[in-house]
Amino acid sequence: MPGGRSDKPIPPPIAAGGVPAGLEWNREKTRFRRRLLIVHIPMALVVVFALAPYSWMFMTSIVTAEDILKLNIIGATPTLDHYIRLFSRINFLSNMINSFLVACGVMAAGLTLSITAAYSFSRFRFLGRAYLMKQFLVVNMFPIVLLIIPLFIIMRKAGLIDTYLAVIISHSTFAIPFSTWMMTGYMDAIPRDLDEAALIDGCSRLGTLFRVLLPLCMPGIVATGIYLFITSWNEYLYASTLAGGEMKTITVAIQSLIGEYVIEWGLLTAGGFVGSLPATILFLFLQRRLVGGLTQGAVKG
Repeated sequence: MPGGRSDKPIPPPIAAGGVPAGLEWNREKTRFRRRLLIVHIPMALVVVFALAPYSWMFMTSIVTAEDILKLNIIGATPTLDHYIRLFSRINFLSNMINSFLVACGVMAAGLTLSITAAYSFSRFRFLGRAYLMKQFLVVNMFPIVLLIIPLFIIMRKAGLIDTYLAVIISHSTFAIPFSTWMMTGYMDAIPRDLDEAALIDGCSRLGTLFRVLLPLCMPGIVATGIYLFITSWNEYLYASTLAGGEMKTITVAIQSLIGEYVIEWGLLTAGGFVGSLPATILFLFLQRRLVGGLTQGAVKG
């Protein structure tokens, strides 16, 4: 009526896109619930499942041996006795330094050989190329224990038993073939036009590798380096056979904590937790290099 109240209902406010705000709010709630059920909750469960052993190992390493035997892990008073014994009496720090030097040697040798081999496999076509690439996969199909006796005989005749060089060479035998496959895949993803442009500008083949391909392959180099480092850091069989005397690595030192009749669970879990830290820190420190496109920023638009 003119001058009076209108009985027509007031329409809900319109959101962007011409959709009522209430309907848009309901859609957002539905999307959030769907993401929560499909993405967030499963990811949280996977994270809890992955971190649970490490959390239990850490909690076991900071309680006394009596509490461990009584399974009183959660409510026990924390203590650092196991870590003090680990570094003061067992000389665990020197074992970590041995493992670090061996892993760095394997990473340096593996990257040097795998990058040059991957460049040859990716950029050249030669007789036997496909056969050699298949042989790299065949090597990884066999258990590494098959090589331990021939390697031990070779290292003993060369006088390399219980040395860094023996462990580095032995670890490289099973790590380099797969790292070559990894680097070949990364280099195959880089367009050959970049190589041709560098050659036209006066670069040599070696200059093209170092100035063009390696900067673009940096995510692949980092991933391959992490693979080589962690593979060598966690290896036990070759380290115990070829260098189980004075030059103990961290895996051999942790295994020595398991006695014939008594197991030092506190020292064992403390050593396991400390031993897992370097590889974890390395991965966390370099993970941002693993993201991004291989050829990002290579061609100006």
